[in-house]
Amino acid sequence: MSSPPMSSPPMSSPPMSSPPTSFPKISIATISFNQARFLEEAIQSILQQGYPSIEYIVVDPGSTDGSREIIERYRHRLASVILDPDDGPADGLNRAVDEATGDIFAYLNSDDAFVPGTFRQVAEAFAAHPEADVIYGNGFFIDEQGQRGRRFISDRYSPERSVRGCAIVMQQATFLRLGAVKEVGGFVVGNRTCWDAELLLDIALTGGRLVRIWRDWGLFRIHGASITGQRSNLEQYRQDCARQYEKVHGRQPGRRHRFAEKLGRLQKLVTDPKRTGAVVADRLGDRRKTGSEPN
Repeated sequence: MSSPPMSSPPMSSPPMSSPPTSFPKISIATISFNQARFLEEAIQSILQQGYPSIEYIVVDPGSTDGSREIIERYRHRLASVILDPDDGPADGLNRAVDEATGDIFAYLNSDDAFVPGTFRQVAEAFAAHPEADVIYGNGFFIDEQGQRGRRFISDRYSPERSVRGCAIVMQQATFLRLGAVKEVGGFVVGNRTCWDAELLLDIALTGGRLVRIWRDWGLFRIHGASITGQRSNLEQYRQDCARQYEKVHGRQPGRRHRFAEKLGRLQKLVTDPKRTGAVVADRLGDRRKTGSEPN
């Protein structure tokens, strides 16, 4: 991996008009558990990318809703199918990491999707940024019917920003060098709510470089049964966040942490003007579509 600094450089959008001279193998893992109504859309968003070097791994530890029948229909196009019980999503993803042989690794929940054309842009981005261990972009929220809503615009990253809740990165638009994932030991199995954020933190803390690209790559579905849509795991989320804070600061978050989070959100409005401008433009656009005026 590259040496620090660990924060990402300014967001860049390298020229991507020419195809890459080679196509690095992209290993994709889908973790599936009782999301049959969305699973096929997720699978197709990968297999229909038109990218010539995909290694697709599907992990399903025990769905009973018809998901496994869907997986069987596509098995001939999958590099590996892992059906053994596991100890949660992070453990299942680690099993996929163990199977993966690609240059680049990404994963997609069974209720999310990729934007068409993403993989070629990702290959071009890694060619343009050989120093990067992680490249991430933006995307869109979608509803249960797959209709696109507001854009998801990722934050500039650093470990300190991350543990203050000010470095939200779109997981569905994140691609990592497989070697960087394996170097830190993969995902933290005990993390039940934000294993993607902790993986990025672990990579950054070992000197990994994260680069943000101004491209729309991910589709993040919000619905009642999703982890983001549920509120019952709030205490687990706090525990997962506290562990990450301790990795950065060597102690548990104290009373001032909540104030630091609020201050950090205000600071990023000033220190990340491109993102701020994009968010404002997006929200103004939504209001104009509905005929309402900004407050």
